[in-house]
This record gives sequence, structure tokens and C-alpha cells, in this order.
Amino acid sequence: MSRNINDLREGLFDAMDLLKKDKLSVEQAKAISDMSQVIINSAKVEVDYIRANNGGETPFLEAIGNDNLPPGVIDRRVHRIK
Repeated sequence: MSRNINDLREGLFDAMDLLKKDKLSVEQAKAISDMSQVIINSAKVEVDYIRANNGGETPFLEAIGNDNLPPGVIDRRVHRIK
């Protein structure tokens, strides 16, 4: 099974639910939080890698690409007022 950033988010929200229902100890939640922080820090390295290589993806941070654009739209540009 492939694990990615969305799986991590889902797992963290599941852990929060268990903690709220008193089915997870504070110590267990802390351990989950610590491990998640290590994963997040490694994802930051992957983001730097993607930037250094002008885009792309890694197994953990999958590129969304233009697949989310409506049919016929090939790109989008965002203008910001400074």
C-alpha cells in the first residue's frame, strides 16, 4: 500500500478522534505526534528536491498537475496585487 501525505493527515485525524473518545492515552498521542513530525520534516526535504529539479513529484508528495482543471483549460495564472 502506498503511503502519502493524505494518509498521514487521515491517520492524525483518526488519532485525534481516538484521543477525544479516551481510547488513546496522551502518551500514545504524543508518540504519534512525534513520529508525524519526523515524516513532515522529511516531506520538507522532498519539497526542496522538487524545487531544485523544477517540478515533478516524489512517492510521498504526488503531483496534482493539470488533471484538476476543467476540460479545455490547460493552465491557470494567479495575479496578486502587492
